[in-house]
Amino acid sequence: MPRWIHTRTPDAIAHDAARLFKEAYGYEPKGVWGAPGRVNVIGDHVDYADGVSIPFALEQLTAVAMAPNDKNAYRLVSVAPDGKKMEATVPVDQVGPLSPADWSGYVVGTIWAGTESKVIGATQGYDIAIVSDVPLGSGLSSSAALECSTAVAAFELANGHAPTHADLPGLVDAAIRAENEVVGASTGGLDQRSSLYGEHGKALVIDFRKGTTTPVPFDLEAHGLALLIADTNAPHTLSDGQYASRRGVIDAFTSYQPEDSFRDIDDAPAKARAWATAQGRDVDEVFRRVNHVVEETNRTIAAAGALEADDMDAFRQLMQDSHESLRDQYEVTTPELNSAFEAAGRYGSRMTGGGFGGSVITLVDAKAIEDTAQKIEDAALAQGFPAPTFLVARPGDGARRLS
Repeated sequence: MPRWIHTRTPDAIAHDAARLFKEAYGYEPKGVWGAPGRVNVIGDHVDYADGVSIPFALEQLTAVAMAPNDKNAYRLVSVAPDGKKMEATVPVDQVGPLSPADWSGYVVGTIWAGTESKVIGATQGYDIAIVSDVPLGSGLSSSAALECSTAVAAFELANGHAPTHADLPGLVDAAIRAENEVVGASTGGLDQRSSLYGEHGKALVIDFRKGTTTPVPFDLEAHGLALLIADTNAPHTLSDGQYASRRGVIDAFTSYQPEDSFRDIDDAPAKARAWATAQGRDVDEVFRRVNHVVEETNRTIAAAGALEADDMDAFRQLMQDSHESLRDQYEVTTPELNSAFEAAGRYGSRMTGGGFGGSVITLVDAKAIEDTAQKIEDAALAQGFPAPTFLVARPGDGARRLS
């Protein structure tokens, strides 16, 4: 029987975070803040190339209970969704590039970057307790949920009020810097924007060249559909060099072009062949990488148009095309991801996130959720893969104070 991911209500997860805080530090926190993971419905590996993505914020949250301390240090305690407890103490003056380059860097790096840019406020030590329902390593951006919950908490504690909409770009930048500079994961800004800008019942059309985030209705129930997430439970990390190597090709190619933006390069795949030849690179590989980014951006623009036209058939076909490009051109899928994609029926299905593990999502008939989950599990077990876990995803609100 398929296993389903447990999710607490916002009140319940806030209560658990506050309780963990008091157990660890012996006093009550100043508040509890939460931020969601995200599912990217289409548009992967284009955020760092000024592309377009359509994610939505999940209902599943990471919650942080926080209060300032007088220790000149960040004291952290965390209980992961699997029950694993982790603790760390990081002196304030030891946070910076590649320090600490572990899980605590997502937290303290966000505060460091936000104070450096003056969006959060003066440098301050904090006591922090973290609980989460966002599955780790699932491609659902547990790291951004951690960064963004910390960002809104530190902002409010330092400034005396919750961030306004105008403050969100600065918090996005702080969270990105934590991931890029402190932890050393070479990701773009998709995840952080999704977690901070999310709205209940809506997806977000994010245009990274224009810098715009536009909420759009995403009412699957009206179409008799549901979005099923299958976490393959295969090992997954974006800081092991594979993600960075893909991004490195795009960044290097773009830097040699006279245009300011990747999307302004006319016939980029053809120019990529010539550039790769001149640079002594693998010409076919560079072509595939660049061609994916061009086609995926165009697919996502078409998908936004399909949503506007209320054409879910076209949208589902574009999802399938996206997975096939991520598999064949960008080569970021795994046997486990491809197994889930095939078992789900391909149409309306795709991997989500950075790849190299994580989850497959599928837009299915709402009456076929259990049957589709069973097919995905049966296919995984038949090939000796880990048993997947499942979640029906609905668009939720972005980062906010919980209590």
